[in-house]
Amino acid sequence: MRFDLRWLVVSSLVISNMTVAALAAGAETRPQYGGALRVAMRAAPASLDPVELDAADIVHGDSDSFAQRSLTMLMFDTLVTTGESGRVQPWLAESWQSAPGNQRWQLRIRSGVKFHDGTTLSAEVVAASLRAANPAWRVSVAGDAVVIELGGPDPDLLAELALERNAIVKRNPQGTPSGTGPFHVVDWEPGKSLSLAANEDCWRGRPFLDTLEIEMGKSFREQMTELELGKADLVEVAAEQTHLFSQSQVSQNRDAQEGRRLANSAPVELLALVFAHDAASPDEKLLRQALALSVERGSIKSVLLQGAGQPAASILPNWMSGYGFVFPTGADLARARQAREQVHTATTWTIGYGDGDPVDRLLAERIALNARDAGLSLQPTSAAAADLRLVRIPLKSNDPWITLENVAALAGTSVGKTGGSFDELYTSESAVLATQRVIPLFHLPVSYAAAATLRNWGLRADGSWTLADAWLETAKQ
Repeated sequence: MRFDLRWLVVSSLVISNMTVAALAAGAETRPQYGGALRVAMRAAPASLDPVELDAADIVHGDSDSFAQRSLTMLMFDTLVTTGESGRVQPWLAESWQSAPGNQRWQLRIRSGVKFHDGTTLSAEVVAASLRAANPAWRVSVAGDAVVIELGGPDPDLLAELALERNAIVKRNPQGTPSGTGPFHVVDWEPGKSLSLAANEDCWRGRPFLDTLEIEMGKSFREQMTELELGKADLVEVAAEQTHLFSQSQVSQNRDAQEGRRLANSAPVELLALVFAHDAASPDEKLLRQALALSVERGSIKSVLLQGAGQPAASILPNWMSGYGFVFPTGADLARARQAREQVHTATTWTIGYGDGDPVDRLLAERIALNARDAGLSLQPTSAAAADLRLVRIPLKSNDPWITLENVAALAGTSVGKTGGSFDELYTSESAVLATQRVIPLFHLPVSYAAAATLRNWGLRADGSWTLADAWLETAKQ
């Protein structure tokens, strides 16, 4: 694969952010079967179906999809997966081949795999699942293989098949999804809680944990409180709060807290300003240019984000594209004022932010202050309708073309996906930025904290956690 070297860097970033204690502990203790892992998360999904979750992400641009992505991969499997280096590996598909032109693909399905309901994985069920997720694909069955025929060449199809929305799901008449993953559903209260139990017949082997008890709809503050009180074993941490993590370990219960472990992913979330409509005139384009030049990313990172993330003027992070650094991120107030002065009059823009995160409100207010210095007027609002919005966009794939295409769609524009060279990638991204529908601000990591008793857990490069091999230490060995 053409991204192996960058993904070796990504995997090393993830590992380096695990504490030394977490790495040393694995060599000193042996895995134990059993135990119930208690997890808290902000997301409150109304469905467990990967297709429905993906549709919700597209509509709402839901940054909580990292946790939802984690849930999907606990219960379901994809045909292929990506390892730490980013290389595509067989999963439910044992092998594949493509016809010249990458428009027709055939994947042979692994034998001996069973769904949670006890039925056998078959090419017919796989084909039905892929059709539900991709109505535009022509998917048929050829013996123990599925054949995917596309409307045009797609050299990145395997990377698309690794996305969680393409997880293989068996849907029964009642609508309850069944998967082949390491855990199956025991109890489910949509938007509130989820209980999962180990899949004894998992084709990858039984997980060490017996059960997972997942609480949903918990704020960052509530999650950290539960971790401190010993009521949760794995929680999310806001990027701007990770600098406080070591300080939180100093308390009256020092011995219990010193073993907490923090894991940070590579930058996998784009914080950006997205306009609701195309620029209606040359004057509006100048005003958007002035806004982009006025944002002081450096001070925002230092003060509001507390050092987290990387200032960005590109859609793709540098580790993914290799050229992100060429887009200047520094504010240029002189040029911003020059662009503004070329416009006779400018109306006040409303800048929307999510009302569930107080940091987003502060970010919107700070951007409005920066804009005022350039002669622009922005009015922050939590209303659903706004001229532009501050949004957090999860990067869905390690494939830059898929990621660029997804962000462009969320920003209301499109990209000609060719899967070609990095020169073509750079040209395509530059074209999306030239539409002025999206102003990138930061690339942010995803962070999680775990109790000292949780061992051998980690983060995938896409920001989701992996618990198939995790275990709970219940006593000194």
